[in-house]
Amino acid sequence: MRFLVAPDSFKGTFGAGAVAEAIAGGIEAGGAGAERCPVADGGEGTMEVLLGALGGERRRAAVHNPLRRPIEASFGLLGDGATAIVETAQASGLPLVTEEERDAERADTFGTGELIAAAVGAGASRILLAVGGSASTDGGAGAIEALRGTGLLGKVEIEVLCDVTVAYEDAARLFAPQKGADVAAVARLTARLEALATELPRDPRGVTMTGCGGGLSGGLWAHGAQLRPGAAFVFDAIDFDGSLSRADAVISGEGRFDSQSLEGKAVGEIAKRCAAAGKPLHLVVGENAFAGEPPSVFSIRQASTPAEMRGAGRALAESPGRL
Repeated sequence: MRFLVAPDSFKGTFGAGAVAEAIAGGIEAGGAGAERCPVADGGEGTMEVLLGALGGERRRAAVHNPLRRPIEASFGLLGDGATAIVETAQASGLPLVTEEERDAERADTFGTGELIAAAVGAGASRILLAVGGSASTDGGAGAIEALRGTGLLGKVEIEVLCDVTVAYEDAARLFAPQKGADVAAVARLTARLEALATELPRDPRGVTMTGCGGGLSGGLWAHGAQLRPGAAFVFDAIDFDGSLSRADAVISGEGRFDSQSLEGKAVGEIAKRCAAAGKPLHLVVGENAFAGEPPSVFSIRQASTPAEMRGAGRALAESPGRL
């Protein structure tokens, strides 16, 4: 048996590369073959995956975190020097504030705008913005402010790699609770997004993928950015289909598997491609919160440590008759 090991990152704990290495190590210990193929979908870890596949270097820049405290963050510069990878999570990510500090109304994306400006200052003329993993629900107001202040608003090519298909007006309802918002705060955030939508050059409401990053994708789209499905973009860049063609079965996974996992996330894209290729898909996840039986998935194993991931890989390698 030859397995394609293609996990996403376990958000906030393990990068996709580390997860792939642990699972693949278990597979090889069980006597099967493993091709490591860490993936991403426009959320946390996208920069690591694209730099690993396409080559390039990390650069550092002084920016501000979601609560506008000074920090240092990374962006990636691809080998051509003209394309940069900017992760919203690096400057405006939820892990950058403690659980006690989470404030979905105060947090913003100003630092992401600063990181885009830093990438342009390093020579990039094209920005690939991985938009997932933010602590904010500001509709991109902070990033827009930062870009306007540097004279770059609407003047730099930005391709937003989107990790969900949600529209702008649903961003607060669906994602703000995990960022510290209670019911009343969700209502206020929704009203704030609605008000901002009326002031933007283009109204993002009702447009697919404009709700990513707390509406950051919609705010930037209104100023000319292109929206692209993040998972499909990354998979094409790393030639996932080529790796899939060489595999007998696929193992993917993420930190928390739930109904949203099949809505634009990496696991959903893999499930779609495995089904089309007739290849069985197994999942190794930190937490299985999916209600019912997910389509196109043969088995799900929970693993929250590298040792457990390794054990899950070995168990799959040693039971080929059940694939």
